[in-house]
Amino acid sequence: MEIGEIITDALTYPFNNIKALVIYAVLGILAAFVLVLTGVSVGTGIGINSSSLGVLGVIGIIITILIYLLIMGFGLDIIKIGIDKGDGSPDIDFSRQVANGIKLLIVAVIYFIIPFIITALVMYFNNTLGIIVGAILTIVFAFALYMGQCRLADTEDLAYSANIIEAIKDALSIGIVKILIVLILLIIIGFILTFIVSIFNNFGSVGTFIGALIQGILSIYLTFVQFRAIGLLYSDV
Repeated sequence: MEIGEIITDALTYPFNNIKALVIYAVLGILAAFVLVLTGVSVGTGIGINSSSLGVLGVIGIIITILIYLLIMGFGLDIIKIGIDKGDGSPDIDFSRQVANGIKLLIVAVIYFIIPFIITALVMYFNNTLGIIVGAILTIVFAFALYMGQCRLADTEDLAYSANIIEAIKDALSIGIVKILIVLILLIIIGFILTFIVSIFNNFGSVGTFIGALIQGILSIYLTFVQFRAIGLLYSDV
């Protein structure tokens, strides 16, 4: 797909899948609610002993982690639909999506442990050179991780998605410049939309509340757009 087609499709995809957008929003709100509820309970401590507070806190953290893993797995399904150039939206599949969310975390660690180690070793001998090498490696492996994310979305295979060399080959196959342009355009669009929303903050407390609400919805929208764009990029592999 051409860059213009990818951007246009990614920007319109959330509006064509309101159901998925609402589900994603509800998951995010639920995670935030659990954290706030746990914080309020711990902060007040009314009629609850310290042992109960500890258990409550642990339960809240576990629930929040599971929700965010589910969100990541849900996002991988959006990427998969983009790879297949489909127009539908994913449904909730708790066990599979949580499992894929865990896999994605593992893949991210695998991709960034190498540049971290190399950067640390270089910085041991020369701090300035280490910073330069670290910046370059971080960019390279970030591109590779995007491809690893797509490989995981496409196959749900941890070993396949953790193959860094093949992921880099995928990025080269698509074109580094093409990937970079798409990501830069998405960042610019995100800045523009965020700036427009920030205007509401100039209209008092009500405006601030409305701005915060729209900002929350906007962040979910932009996340959908990014997932969709990455999937469409990978469809050219």
